[in-house]
Amino acid sequence: MPRLAMRFSTQTLLLQLGVVLLVVLLSGAVHAWLVYQRIGAEAENQALTLARTVASAPEIRTEVDAISRQSGTPPASELAKGPIMAAAEAARARTGALFVVVTDETGLRLAHPEPERLGERVSTDPSEALAGKEVTTRNTGTLGPSAGAKVPVYAPGSGTVVGEVSVGYSMESLSQSLRQDIVPIALTAAGALLAGVLASFLLRRRLQRLTLGLEPEEISTLVHDQVAVLQGVDDGVIGVSADGRITVFNAAARRLLDVPEEEGSDDGGTASPATASVRIGQPWAAAAVPEQLKELTRDAMHDAEAVEVLAGGRVLVVNARKALHRKEDLGWVVMLRDRTELQQLTRQLDAVGTMSTALRAQRHEFANQLHTIAGFLSIGHSEQAKEYLAKISETGPLTFPVQQAGLLQDPYLQAFIGAKSVGADERGVVLRIGPETLVRGTVTDPQDVTTVLGNLIDNAVNAAVAGSAADRWVEVELLDEPPAADSGADGGTLHIVVADSGDGLGASGPEEVFAEGFTTAEPRSVESRSADAGPTGPGSTGAGGHGLGLALSRKLARRRGGDVRLLDPGTPGGPGAVFMASLPGTTAAVPGTDGEQTEEEE
Repeated sequence: MPRLAMRFSTQTLLLQLGVVLLVVLLSGAVHAWLVYQRIGAEAENQALTLARTVASAPEIRTEVDAISRQSGTPPASELAKGPIMAAAEAARARTGALFVVVTDETGLRLAHPEPERLGERVSTDPSEALAGKEVTTRNTGTLGPSAGAKVPVYAPGSGTVVGEVSVGYSMESLSQSLRQDIVPIALTAAGALLAGVLASFLLRRRLQRLTLGLEPEEISTLVHDQVAVLQGVDDGVIGVSADGRITVFNAAARRLLDVPEEEGSDDGGTASPATASVRIGQPWAAAAVPEQLKELTRDAMHDAEAVEVLAGGRVLVVNARKALHRKEDLGWVVMLRDRTELQQLTRQLDAVGTMSTALRAQRHEFANQLHTIAGFLSIGHSEQAKEYLAKISETGPLTFPVQQAGLLQDPYLQAFIGAKSVGADERGVVLRIGPETLVRGTVTDPQDVTTVLGNLIDNAVNAAVAGSAADRWVEVELLDEPPAADSGADGGTLHIVVADSGDGLGASGPEEVFAEGFTTAEPRSVESRSADAGPTGPGSTGAGGHGLGLALSRKLARRRGGDVRLLDPGTPGGPGAVFMASLPGTTAAVPGTDGEQTEEEE
């Protein structure tokens, strides 16, 4: 049976309890030792005081001096009944000392609690006291361990040492005093141990709450997995804690939102969005990210509806979800997905499909026209054939409902605008080419041209449909400008002007219409916009976005060095707004042309 591993929190608790117990035991032992030393020092001082008192007594000094002058030491029986023994025993009984011993100048006992030891040499060295020094000692003598003092006895009227007095207090009595003092020490240690145990339990609970009950190995694995996942996915991931601070901001999110790498300095939230960095731990409300992202996390719903955000020329689909662990609120997770490449691919496929349809229609139309001309010639009606050719030259080779279609020579523009005219015609809007149109080159970047021109035409058609004018129309003028000889540019500039018969922009400012999210259309979900790429009102985008068309068009144009701007906001009742776009590097001169207008063309 495998041995169950102890949980880290349990190991931490046991370790803390062991440390607390060790600290309490060491503290208690040190405290007890200090108390023992203090009691011993007090006993030595008390013994020294008693020894001084006995040694300075006149009868002790006289009797010891008298015995010292004799040639020998009196017998023990005589000493036991003498005044020295009586005075020493009286002092011992009065103070509770273990012994009060008096000796002569040779160290022979003249007074001792045990009379049979009188006349014998003391068991401890009396040399220091007999040399005239007062000393405190802790020795083990015939009566057991003791703390005491030795004091010299001087002869009356002179400074001659004639003996010494040794006083001691039993160490057993000191231990008994210590046992009495140890009770508060033990209570203090027990209280400290209890407080330590309680603190350890509280710390364990907090540790479990902070780690969500996970073991260190599990946390380490989660961190490695998180780093691998966050850095390996192409989707942007932003984590916002429950207290409103950024906890996760992966590299994909920085790339999609065009946010620079994290910096060490704190800008205090005053840096511009173009230069401000997003830092881990920074308040989410002060982060330099689009406001739509912050709005998603202000909703109490767990699954907020996805929105489209324009950031750095990219169209992002963003949604936010509430993160919960059991019942604990962990904050929000914001996901960002790039739809720009998908939209670009969709536009390219649409352009290819439109071109294919146009070419098939053109082939069918050319075949019919050639058959008609051949029929006129076969029956000898050459004049009718000439008139028919003249009519074809005026109306253009295609049957798209575009007025002045013959002004367009580029097949891509013919097909794209022709396809747009079909949709406009279905909505009751006439799409016409302006008389000043002149495009002598060919389009080299249909992707950006599709985005900008398509958005402007779609918005104009929507405005014409919503306008109050009876005659609904959209006029498009295009002009290509070859690059200057000394500019070093790779291609020419395509200028686009789009006007409509709508009611204009009203009170909207010239810059307000380019703001991200500006629209007069009914709001739709991302799913419905993905299913229906058509716009629904001024300011919307024809590429599946909503309120992003003009903003995206301007970003694309400015990224190429051009611009999209409002020339005329229009008037109620018509004509409507006029927009102009400049797209450098999107055209190339047709071989055999000089790329410049002649005086006749001007």
